Amino acid sequence: EARMTHAEGDHIWIGEVADAAGVGVETLRFYEREGLLPEPPRSDTGYRLYDDEAVRRVRFIRKARELGFTLSEIGELLDLRVRDASVCADVAERTRVKIASIEARIRELTRVRAVLAELEHACATNRTTSACPILDALDDPDVSPIKETAS
Repeated sequence: EARMTHAEGDHIWIGEVADAAGVGVETLRFYEREGLLPEPPRSDTGYRLYDDEAVRRVRFIRKARELGFTLSEIGELLDLRVRDASVCADVAERTRVKIASIEARIRELTRVRAVLAELEHACATNRTTSACPILDALDDPDVSPIKETAS
């Protein structure tokens, strides 16, 4: 992968960072606003001037998002990444918490799928929408179609 440089020294433009990291320009600006990516210095003409570390950091953020980490969790991981006193066990603990969260979400989605399958089965194809059990379940303010089950 070639380093892209310009007359501004060893800096690269926002579009090049976005391309190299596999995200859009607006995503970079969003990460800056969220504090995940430090705001870069600007050229005399006001253009953002990034470096190779910005590309690395944005790739890290993108990959962590793909694994389901929230922006807040990614911020913590980024802090651990640059802190000398951090140990891998700190990252592993955050990963264990994320796995537990994913497993809870899987259980929730499994319950949702079961309820939707029941509703879909109860829906006779020749009924009018005024007698549709799916729409009735969604429309009834006193009934929650998803019932918590003991785990």
